Amino acid sequence: MTFKDNKYLKHFKNIFILILVVFAVWMLFFDANSWLIHHELNTEIDDLENEKEYYKKEIEKDKKDLKKLSTEEGLEKFARETYYMKRDNEDIFIIEYEDSLKTDEKN
Repeated sequence: MTFKDNKYLKHFKNIFILILVVFAVWMLFFDANSWLIHHELNTEIDDLENEKEYYKKEIEKDKKDLKKLSTEEGLEKFARETYYMKRDNEDIFIIEYEDSLKTDEKN
């Protein structure tokens, strides 16, 4: 079987088809604007848009927390729960349960 008899290669005798195939391969894989690069960039855009949505939700959550802290009652509650602050005439008792304690148990 020679080149002339091969049914798959006989189309490549036409110079236009050969140029078209070379051009298509070049544009898909080797060019600066290739399909592979576009695919990577689109994936990165999707990841960044997901990250953008996450940060928008976090901003909304933080705005709600700031609104709570802007009131006197909210600020007092935060200070008492987080920093165990108290008034002068009060005593604070911190109760910790066994399952909430962080212990290093080495077996």
